[in-house]
Amino acid sequence: EDVMPFIVSAVERSKNDEENLIEANRIAAQKESIQIDGYVARRKLEVTKTGTGLRYVIYKEGAGEKAVNGKIAVVKYEVSLMDGTICYSTKEKGPEEFIVGKDNVESGLHEGITYMKVGDKAKIIIPSYLAHGLAGDFNKIPVRSTIIYDIELIALK
Repeated sequence: EDVMPFIVSAVERSKNDEENLIEANRIAAQKESIQIDGYVARRKLEVTKTGTGLRYVIYKEGAGEKAVNGKIAVVKYEVSLMDGTICYSTKEKGPEEFIVGKDNVESGLHEGITYMKVGDKAKIIIPSYLAHGLAGDFNKIPVRSTIIYDIELIALK
């Protein structure tokens, strides 16, 4: 018996599933973008929106050098959800460091920090697909969560 029609059918089905998944993710990203826009409007933040969908506002200007990939960023931050729930903060344990563009932090944080100079304080609003995505962080950040970094770039090494 010829199995080709069955294989072709399975490949077609797989392609449709993939297209449906892509479409579902596109819709979810659009919905999230609208929610972020609402958050920004309610707080009257004047943010810059990047091509990736990240939003940021530098609310205190520093005078230091600009963060670039490969540098070690020393930061103080508070990470919260859009409902105001604080997930993480450096208040207790002090500043943290990460290598810009390399370390295992949210891709949105890598992007956002490159818009900052030493001494800058900023709010970086990171859509879930640039943060912890479909999985969350298996700790304090739920699945598909937009996260907000209130961050200060203290130094670059």
